[in-house]
Amino acid sequence: MWYSKSHEDALNELQTNAALGLSDSEVSERQEKYGPNRLEGKKKKSLISLFFGQLQDALIYVLLAAAAVTVLVHEYADAIIILAVVVLNAVIGVVQEAKAEKAIEALKKLTTPRSIVRRNGKEVEVNSTELVPGDIVLLDAGRYVPADLRLITSKNLQIEESALTGESVPTDKDASKVLAGESVPLGDQNNMAFMSTLATYGRGEGVVVNTGMNTIIGSIAKSLNEDEESMTPLQVRLDELGKTLGKLALGITAIMFLVGIVQKRPVLDMFLTAISLAVAAIPEGLPAIVAIVLALGVTRMSKINAIVRKLPAVETLGSVNIICSDKTGTLTQNKMTVVKYYTLDNLVNLDREGDDLTAGKDAEQLIKSFVLCSDATSNGNESTGDPTEVALIVLGNRHRMFKDGLNSEFARVNEKPFDSDRKLMSTLNKEGTGYRVHTKGAIDNILKISRNILVEGKVMTLTDEMKYQILKESESMSNQALRVLGVAYKDVDSLIGPEEMEAGLTVLGFVGMIDPPRLEVKDSIAAAKGAGITSIMITGDHKNTAVAIAKELGIAEKLDEALTGAEIDELDDKAFAESINNYRVFARVSPEHKVKIVKAYKAHGNIVSMTGDGVNDAPSLKHADIGVAMGITGTDVSKGAADMILTDDNFTTIVSAIEEGRNIYNNIKKAVIFLLSCNLGEIVAIFMSVLFSFAIPLLPTQILWVNLVTDTLPAISLGVDPGDHDVMLKKPRDPKESFFAGGAAVRALIGGILIGSLTLFAFYFGLKERGVSIWDSATASDDVLMYARTMAFVVLSTTQLFYALSMRSATKSILQVGLFTNKYLILSIFVGILLQLGVISIPPLAAAFKVHNLPFGDWVLVVCLSIIPLIVNELIKLFRRMGGADDD
Repeated sequence: MWYSKSHEDALNELQTNAALGLSDSEVSERQEKYGPNRLEGKKKKSLISLFFGQLQDALIYVLLAAAAVTVLVHEYADAIIILAVVVLNAVIGVVQEAKAEKAIEALKKLTTPRSIVRRNGKEVEVNSTELVPGDIVLLDAGRYVPADLRLITSKNLQIEESALTGESVPTDKDASKVLAGESVPLGDQNNMAFMSTLATYGRGEGVVVNTGMNTIIGSIAKSLNEDEESMTPLQVRLDELGKTLGKLALGITAIMFLVGIVQKRPVLDMFLTAISLAVAAIPEGLPAIVAIVLALGVTRMSKINAIVRKLPAVETLGSVNIICSDKTGTLTQNKMTVVKYYTLDNLVNLDREGDDLTAGKDAEQLIKSFVLCSDATSNGNESTGDPTEVALIVLGNRHRMFKDGLNSEFARVNEKPFDSDRKLMSTLNKEGTGYRVHTKGAIDNILKISRNILVEGKVMTLTDEMKYQILKESESMSNQALRVLGVAYKDVDSLIGPEEMEAGLTVLGFVGMIDPPRLEVKDSIAAAKGAGITSIMITGDHKNTAVAIAKELGIAEKLDEALTGAEIDELDDKAFAESINNYRVFARVSPEHKVKIVKAYKAHGNIVSMTGDGVNDAPSLKHADIGVAMGITGTDVSKGAADMILTDDNFTTIVSAIEEGRNIYNNIKKAVIFLLSCNLGEIVAIFMSVLFSFAIPLLPTQILWVNLVTDTLPAISLGVDPGDHDVMLKKPRDPKESFFAGGAAVRALIGGILIGSLTLFAFYFGLKERGVSIWDSATASDDVLMYARTMAFVVLSTTQLFYALSMRSATKSILQVGLFTNKYLILSIFVGILLQLGVISIPPLAAAFKVHNLPFGDWVLVVCLSIIPLIVNELIKLFRRMGGADDD
């Protein structure tokens, strides 16, 4: 255990020198031995395994079975078409999965891109992946720890280790300590620094003891890579649909054979008929369409700062009804901001934006002392150091009191570092011909060590009444969830030591600061609420601070709706689950509590989204239905465990993603119901023909053409239908809800019967025109059958094309949704009609599909028949609206 060894022993064991570091040759040797210093994800699958992984679907199995049957009866063209669909679907899936992984790789930042190390006696900056055990690493405020280190030196070093320990308060580090024992908790190993943690204060040096997957964070990543993942609701629905269609196809085939035996039809004819029905029963384009719709959804979501790691997770978002969100950085701006400051009898409220502010004489001294007594930096968008100190530097910047200028004019010559027991920090700076002590910290502690107070530029004795007034004002700020920090000073003639600094001070006043909410989040929470989604705040902050922010955002209304981690620990899982709906804020919680919170909500059947950024958040991200990792502040491990990554760490993006998920599911449902209506129409036409001993009105090749071309184009267009603006005015969809809920099954049935009946009528009309009764069609000549089948073929395809227009909404008319708002659908209908014209008018195609051109009069009849399902569906929607039905 490295923490149980002195740093001298650690250096000797690693054969390195603290002053010189490793030589280039030693680095090369150790890189060969230990490999690159980076975390490894799950072993990447080959393209072949990804391809075959896409084939593991019930619907694909049915298609492959259909292809096998077509080969057996020597219908090779049909088999080629079916296999082409299967391959196309698999290729699309592989491409999209590879794209998603590439997006994650691009997003996934190295734990620390660059590190300062000592090599060959010089300090150089190198890529963190090049570090090896024995390297001497230099740390300062704002720098990530690039590997596991045994500290050699430390000066006021504090490291924020919440990603590993869940502790929100930075840990004080002491390189001189040697810890005894074999099981010292990670949070107590204060002579060590661990990969992925952040130095927030002070300076230090350490020797690399472990790199890459041998680090603490690496061991956690290794265990997470072994987890199995469950199917999402969409995968379950499509799997069920595939099984249902498979059973349907087998059932139809069996029935046809029985009918054939009774009717004494030839076996080969029955095979062809069975193939026709199987092809009609299966929407061959469905897997490809679903993959395309999901892939386009992923692309759209990436544009709104959400990277989805797996396609079906897009749909799961649409079912989310609980969003558990971290406060800091997600609901808030993740930057402390001074919003008030107080000098005696003078309270100033600051706007959160704007520079070149003016301050009174006392306030100028207050701001000056705060800036000089801080180690942080802030220039434009770049800041380093403790967030509280950054807020003070920004306060100075806004008043044109810049840290660099003040440090140059009033150089620091000594300091007394912050101590958690004293809750104070002091610096000694040059001031004219003498020196001035600047002390900042808890206001009550400041008052205890002060004798005087500055009032309107004059030093006055600090009275008990003044102390009471100051404490009363600071308490008022605390009740408003502001963090209060006081400051004082004293002038001395000569250099003094740290032990003399914090006595006999002159109080200047205090500031109140807060991590302000993101401006856009309040509207997003309101939108989520209107969509039946409950927003939950989870934070390590104090209860009062959390509730104040929650009230401002509209998450909670009163303190009773908040629960602390300590209070969670007092409840067993059952009691906690029973009371979970009473709370909207969970404060002072650790990452371990998050898993308990997720389980409690899921126990009520909720679909839960959980955000996280630390390593210890990974279990809760895995347990949630949708784990959401932070792209900016998140660790590599949390990103690996998540279903979605926010590139802007913004709550609003989650709500936008949920809206996108809902629309994507609705679009997929439209496409599925449309395809099933069309295929049911084909089944009706063929089944009725066989049942009544008619000639088959459609050949297998013709059905495949309709399914793969005139069906697929409108279905894809429905899949990319513009989002419904009203989708966030409805409650989340029950994940157990059938694909055919909300009257969808009835609509599919009515549509299918209409399409099938009209196809049969066209077949009947074609026979009648040639003087043949439909009852005698089985003995009709090939020429007569070709003409009648052409009529049926054209009516089937054009009917489906026009029917797609009415499938955009279950209740709104085509005029309400906008006839031309989905330009892709209009284009697909136009292209479909052109393709159909081409098939029956271009001789080689007409010969292949066994059809021929139609006269003008028949085209008029075809158009009249084709718009009937559209008109009927629009009338049904009218009655639904009159009955107050809601769109599903």
